[in-house]
Amino acid sequence: MARISIAPMVDITDRHFRYFCRLLTKKSMLYTEMITSSAIIHGDRNKLLDFDSFEKPIALQIAGCDKKEIQEAVKIAEDWDYDEINLNVGCPSDRVSGNQMGAALMAYPELVAEIVQAMKRETNKPVTVKHRIGIDGTNVLPDTLPKVIFDKYEDLEYFVKVLSQAGVKHFIIHARIAILEGLSPKENREIPPLKYKEVYKIKENFPHLFIEINGGIRNIESIKEHLKHVDGVMLGRVAYENPFILTEVDQFFEGGKVNNISRREIIEGLMDYVERFGKDKRMGYNALKNTLGLFYNKRGSKIWRQVLNPTWDEGLFAKDILEKALQILPQDILDERPIEKYKKI
Repeated sequence: MARISIAPMVDITDRHFRYFCRLLTKKSMLYTEMITSSAIIHGDRNKLLDFDSFEKPIALQIAGCDKKEIQEAVKIAEDWDYDEINLNVGCPSDRVSGNQMGAALMAYPELVAEIVQAMKRETNKPVTVKHRIGIDGTNVLPDTLPKVIFDKYEDLEYFVKVLSQAGVKHFIIHARIAILEGLSPKENREIPPLKYKEVYKIKENFPHLFIEINGGIRNIESIKEHLKHVDGVMLGRVAYENPFILTEVDQFFEGGKVNNISRREIIEGLMDYVERFGKDKRMGYNALKNTLGLFYNKRGSKIWRQVLNPTWDEGLFAKDILEKALQILPQDILDERPIEKYKKI
């Protein structure tokens, strides 16, 4: 059975965006933003971990490097009933890798295996790992750790082997190496070349594992091609930039079909959601700020963005803004449904 998921993205995949995504896709796995184990232990847990039951299925992504701390964070998160706990071993940012978290951990498979085993002691939920195909530039790590370049296929295969022996059955692999110094996170999503065949090869060599591919996947045709080789596809920025594509992805699940919903119905669903924020403009804006791509490459895209962007007129709140949008957007685009695309084929 195939799986489609929406990648954890900092400042994007908050609970508001996940609610929006669930209007579009009923079956995809949604992810929280990356949350550090330290934040879960010491921060505002309700703010960090709360979600609407409408968002399920949903996975919590945790970042950290201290196995005892991560174990405690997983134990705390059990009260929130996430469907999956994911360990971040892929984030390339200096702030993360410089603190021995994220992609930097790929150089230390045995340490990651110990972290996974500690996580599994606190939950019966699936524990998955999201990582790159390799890393370059580990000299950002402390002097106490060996300086390792971990960028060959054999390194990737060893990493997967060690973690599978620790009980990981599901790997989400971004098909680029992470360059841990000299590139921003954005550049790390664009400059290192995509090497999908290395991910395919992992599936060939570990047929019993669930292998999900990530990186640069932007259309339905690409999803279909990848699913010939792997078990699942994780979508990243396209889910934010062109979210209406998500209406089509449920077809890849067993017994699934295209979610034949119109943009009008999506906006009406958002109206029901933002009603709970009433006259709180800040919360209302936050609930809508990551929906800007709903009219991607369609007439009305500029109007939609202009309507949503602050400053909103005095006396207008989130629901009013959406009602206004329904009045002035092109009616034929509002009523367009994804199934019409398939009728034309």
